[in-house]
Amino acid sequence: MADNLPTEFDVVVVGTGLPESIIAAACARSGQRVLHVDSRNYYGGNWASFSFSGLLSWIKENQQKTDISDECEDWRKLILEDEEAIPLSNKDKTIQHVEDFCFGDQDSAEGVEEAGALPKLPVFGAPGAQGVSPGSEESPAAEGISLGSEESPAAEQVSPRPEKENAAVESPGEEPQTPEPEQALGAEPARAAPGAGAGTGTAPGNGTAPSMASGESAPELAKTEAAPSENAAQEPKKINYSQIVREGRRFNIDLVSKLLYSRGLLIDLLIKSNVSRYAEFKNATRVLAFREGKIEQVPCSRADVFNSRQLTMVEKRMLMKFLTFCLDYEQHPEEYQDYENSTFAQFLQTRKLTPSLQHFILHSIAMVSETESSTLEGLQATRKFLQCLGRYGNTPFLFPLYGQGEIPQCFCRLCAVFGGIYCLRHAVRCLVLDRASGRCKAIVDHFGQRISAKYFIVEDSYLSESTCTNVCYRQISRAVLITDQSVLNTDSEQQVSILTVPPLELGRAAVCVIELCSSTMTCMKDTYLVHLTCPSTKTAREDLEPVVQKLFNLHTEKETENEELEKPRVLWAVYFNMRDSSGVEKSSYAGLPSNVYVCSGPDSALGNDCAVKQAETIFREMFPTEEFCPPPPNPEDIIYEDEDQIEPEEPGSNNSPETKPESSAEESTSGSGAAVTKEE
Repeated sequence: MADNLPTEFDVVVVGTGLPESIIAAACARSGQRVLHVDSRNYYGGNWASFSFSGLLSWIKENQQKTDISDECEDWRKLILEDEEAIPLSNKDKTIQHVEDFCFGDQDSAEGVEEAGALPKLPVFGAPGAQGVSPGSEESPAAEGISLGSEESPAAEQVSPRPEKENAAVESPGEEPQTPEPEQALGAEPARAAPGAGAGTGTAPGNGTAPSMASGESAPELAKTEAAPSENAAQEPKKINYSQIVREGRRFNIDLVSKLLYSRGLLIDLLIKSNVSRYAEFKNATRVLAFREGKIEQVPCSRADVFNSRQLTMVEKRMLMKFLTFCLDYEQHPEEYQDYENSTFAQFLQTRKLTPSLQHFILHSIAMVSETESSTLEGLQATRKFLQCLGRYGNTPFLFPLYGQGEIPQCFCRLCAVFGGIYCLRHAVRCLVLDRASGRCKAIVDHFGQRISAKYFIVEDSYLSESTCTNVCYRQISRAVLITDQSVLNTDSEQQVSILTVPPLELGRAAVCVIELCSSTMTCMKDTYLVHLTCPSTKTAREDLEPVVQKLFNLHTEKETENEELEKPRVLWAVYFNMRDSSGVEKSSYAGLPSNVYVCSGPDSALGNDCAVKQAETIFREMFPTEEFCPPPPNPEDIIYEDEDQIEPEEPGSNNSPETKPESSAEESTSGSGAAVTKEE
């Protein structure tokens, strides 16, 4: 298969995480020849989403840490005398301390098969690992609201999605296609049936969300207000482990837990580049606070504040006055300049705010550290929160349907549309350095093929230990829980909630908790998917289990005590530590040439601004005169100054001069097969 790859490109991208995918899309959009490879058999790297069975395989792989076999053991013989090799790592060391727990009868799941599962294929470097499986055959229909308008969502703006949730996303210029059920459920071309030829595959993202009607340029937002459940007042339905296994394809479990600020850099980029048409979103419906052992809903908007029963009239006036000040605090420096060297928590104590208001502002609105964040950092975070309110709902946050792992695939899809070539399960052995110029000139893949390029983008996890000797990494503690009910029950079961739990003891960090309901297409009906994240101080389990014990019931049904009955019961949980490589300067990496750029993995922040900033910075260093991810051309807007200059059509051609630009822009998906995905 390697012989079919061209030997020369403008840009080679190694890794399919969010920053790499944005760069690949931007490069392809500006006319560069892009090769995008990943040794994994799924898109996204540490930004990926998995079905339940896929996550179990990922857990097993990271617990065993299987060495990847080297198919080309003599690749060093390919390096010439005037060249030098910079080896890349064949082991992913970014995940540590993986521990999973089942709080039910795990034996009952023996012999239970996942509904709609495809035959398993051997995976290069990771036997038994399965790829991402966004979507579900019988997922309930989600309704969308256009994000192009900044008005508050209204009922008449709702436009229902197509009936078939598993319909493939059509590339522009392609006829809509409805794949077979087993094809619709898999997002990766790597999941072909055994014995099938490894020919051209689908563009990344296919099968994860229905396409939008032609002419629509903005993403869709899932309907915020869900109808109250008829069974809301009844006891939660009992879910056992075998049901979770059987309905595993209804889960889309993110390795990294994030939300999108409605006026953040990622939403702006999605809309500007028109990548938004490949994704759908749901508004986070509520912001919660954990105070004095209880969970409360935080009033965010002006209407929420005045309708709140938690606050007195005096507190409502205090809160509105302070939030109004935060919106234009820079115009009133006299109000805060004496406290610039103080923490934000100390500044709040000077503002005549009650303890409950200080808690709400610090932990649920600004969401900053009580002991480390300065006054200015707190004011900036509060203003950002307030500026994002009301664009798409009563909270500042959006969540992508089918999980965060959809976003990298959306940008990969744009790259493929404009000619990018994708190869999963395609490992890179080394970078080839030209000693005379000091620049990287090529890569050598696991087949021993040399592929030349002008620029190289490498995700941090692919760099060897010798290259990263001087790098000091941070760690992120992560936990993912499947529970049987919400942390705060209301009339509606379909809630997307964000909760910040303050440090339970000195020296610990606050924990960000994001709870997802089944309408986000990330978990099965009657369950909730809960993500916990914080900067690491110890192992993930040591950091997060105390918070889990505060909020949830960890006992089996038979062991549950009376005082634990009101808490949501954890059905299954996994803890793991993930490397945080954000903020590492390029100079910290040893021996990297100037035309090799390093992309970091996910950081511990709630938003995605770090990834977008990094992608744009790298792109502008490579191509300073090119626009970063411009909107794709609209054929209807192209005006020909002199129609006589247009070449006549060839006999038998059905394309008019007006439609030629559209076909040329999309030729990568419907023409010569440039946007192919290869199975190795």
